[in-house]
Amino acid sequence: MVYLWVKSFHVLFVIAWMATVFYLPRILVNLAEAGDEPAVKARLLLMGRRLYRFGHNMFGIAFLFGLTLWQGWRVFPSKLPDVTAGLHWIDAKLTLVAVLLAYFVWAGRMLKRCERGAALPSAKALRLLNELPVLLLLGVIFLVLAKPF
Repeated sequence: MVYLWVKSFHVLFVIAWMATVFYLPRILVNLAEAGDEPAVKARLLLMGRRLYRFGHNMFGIAFLFGLTLWQGWRVFPSKLPDVTAGLHWIDAKLTLVAVLLAYFVWAGRMLKRCERGAALPSAKALRLLNELPVLLLLGVIFLVLAKPF
């Protein structure tokens, strides 16, 4: 039962983090399209900063629950199973998660650059880049469900 609770909390916080991964680039698109409207830009920058901070918190909590799922059997062998047991799907999954994290950090840096007055990429380029996390998340989901190797 402990395993199911830990897994449930991990999934909950991953969903919360992924919401920020999906929405932060949309804020960047809106900033790129805001033009010379200072009130709109200020509101979007405030939203972006808050969302980025929220995303960091959600990632941190999801990471702790994920680490517990992955390695918790070493500390609590009677409560948590070894879910990877020598399989390598977890390596691929963690690689994709690292790429998602790098993408999230990149979006946060774009936001910070915009706050300092630097130009953003075009709205079209940002829209295209916004599709990348969907594909990465699909890969993560497939690896977790199928455990192909």
